[in-house]
Amino acid sequence: MFTGVVEEIGIVKETSRDRLAFEAHNVLEGTKVGDSIAANGVCLTVVSLENRGFSVNVMPETLRCTNLGSLHYNDQVNLERALVFGGRLGGHLVLGHVDDTGEVMDVTSEETAHIMRISAPAKLMPYIVDKGFIAVDGVSLTVVDLDDFSFVVSLVAYTMEHTTLGRKRPGDVVNLEADIIAKYVENLKERKRQSLNFEFLKEYGFVGGTDAG
Repeated sequence: MFTGVVEEIGIVKETSRDRLAFEAHNVLEGTKVGDSIAANGVCLTVVSLENRGFSVNVMPETLRCTNLGSLHYNDQVNLERALVFGGRLGGHLVLGHVDDTGEVMDVTSEETAHIMRISAPAKLMPYIVDKGFIAVDGVSLTVVDLDDFSFVVSLVAYTMEHTTLGRKRPGDVVNLEADIIAKYVENLKERKRQSLNFEFLKEYGFVGGTDAG
C-alpha cells in the first residue's frame, strides 16, 4: 500500500517483455529484494538491486493495462516505496493496482497553479467525486472539477517539480487509480440493491401473506 506522495523521479534503464530496470537513489534506502515499489502508481516487486537502481518483473497484463508498456530507455517515472504504518499519511491510501488509463486533455496555468484536465473511462467516473482523491501516475491528487467523461486537478509548484506530471502534455497517457473507499462504498450499495427482493421484504415483515377465503 502507498500514499501517493512521490519520493523521487526514476529513470528507465532497461525495458523488455518481462523486465524493467530503473535508476534510482532515495527509494533504495532500506529496500530489499521482494519489497514493493510503485512506478507511475503501479505496484511492482523488486527482484534485484544495484548500487544505483533496481529491477522488477512485469506481466503482460500490467503492460497492457498501464502506461508502463510504452516506456522507453531514459523515460522518467514516479517512484514511491510501500507505506510503513505508523508514519504520516500525507496523501491517501493507494493500492498500486491501476484501474485504467486516461489521457491528458489540457494543461493551463492559474497564477502559481497548473490546471490539468484528464479524460477517464466511463466505468471509473462513478468513483471520481468533487474534492475526492485520485491517483494519477501514482501521485495523490484532489479532484477540483469533473464532468461526465473527465476530471480536473490543480497542481502546485512542488508537484510539478518533483513528479513527472510537470512534463505531461495533451495526449499523454497516465495511469489512474480511483479511491479504494469509493469503490467499497459502491460495492456495498450494489449488494444492498441486489438483496432487496421479495424474500428480503417478506423476511423483514414488509410483505404479508394472503389468505384465500
